[in-house]
Amino acid sequence: MKTNYMRLKGSRNLRLCLLLSTLSSTPVIIDAIRDDDILSGLRPHEISLLRLFEKVCDDCVVEINETGTKLKYKPGIVMGGRNLMHDCGVSRAIGYFLEPLLVLGLFGKKPLSIRLKGMTNDAKDPSIDTFRSTTLPLLKRFGVTSEGLGIKIESRGVPPLGGGEVVLSVPIVHNSLTAVQWIDSGKIKRIRGVSFSAKVSVQFENTMIHSARGIFNRLLPDVHIFTDHRAGPQAGNSPGFGISLVAETNSGCFISADTAVSRERSDEMTELDDEKTEISPPEDVGEQIASMLLGEIEQGGVVDSSHQGLLFLLCALCPQDVSKVRVGKLSPYGIETLRLIRDFLGVKFDIKPDPHTGTVILKCVGCGLKNLSRKIS
Repeated sequence: MKTNYMRLKGSRNLRLCLLLSTLSSTPVIIDAIRDDDILSGLRPHEISLLRLFEKVCDDCVVEINETGTKLKYKPGIVMGGRNLMHDCGVSRAIGYFLEPLLVLGLFGKKPLSIRLKGMTNDAKDPSIDTFRSTTLPLLKRFGVTSEGLGIKIESRGVPPLGGGEVVLSVPIVHNSLTAVQWIDSGKIKRIRGVSFSAKVSVQFENTMIHSARGIFNRLLPDVHIFTDHRAGPQAGNSPGFGISLVAETNSGCFISADTAVSRERSDEMTELDDEKTEISPPEDVGEQIASMLLGEIEQGGVVDSSHQGLLFLLCALCPQDVSKVRVGKLSPYGIETLRLIRDFLGVKFDIKPDPHTGTVILKCVGCGLKNLSRKIS
């Protein structure tokens, strides 16, 4: 039987393409992957992501040409499974791999439990703390049970050498997700956060927390930021520190921002420059992250800009019922997600700006994805 492949070009949002391809069982051919770059083809983290998909799915076929500029992917059945292990490498943080894993795990045959090794925090991807405080409550909104849903940090790891370990467990959806009507973003009632330091003095954390609280305490009294100081094997292989903050509203929304500071990993491209980048002092990091969080809150919306893509994806995977959500300014990743959802799942969103609040209200009818791979008892 001839397989019909959907053809895509370029490396943009490869992670999302692979995830949607697997969920909708659409085989894809992606060509012209970084054709014009000096280092053409797939990057190490993208190949690692493909290997991860092979681990949690059965019978998926991956073909990459010699130069790595063309990828042929035929999705299999999501199996899930216990005690799996995957090394994410050090070109992207574990957060890059977690988002697709969380969604895939929900539609598996068995609940997923996997140990991921690599970097738990970096400045590019959402940190593991943010996943715990913000992403997991987002899944619960869509009817995912909290039993069997969790992320445990065994050890921290920051660039350039990583060394972190995380254990993720995801339950399966027994039939399908639940559609949401979620437009009330509410008022901020408390701010929580976790700061971490690995292989550096705990004083870094205290300074960061002090400067972040200096901004928040003018606005609300209920601010608690916990410290997580690691040393020895639990601190990974590189020194670094960072902080993840989350604001909780009285309508149950979680708005987050995070960052991490460490020595930059040296890319093949940057090895030519001998100058080391300056590491920002902890006072500045605390102030910047507090301002970032206030910026996210100011935008309005029920999630922050980094969670828009996941929110739209979960709405599109709901049963054939209307979901309605409010977000702040649409992020570029959110817009790309909407386009790919239209191409793969055939779900179109109705987008209406709300001029009074400067937010955007999106409505869609889900594609009705059911968990067909689970065992029927």
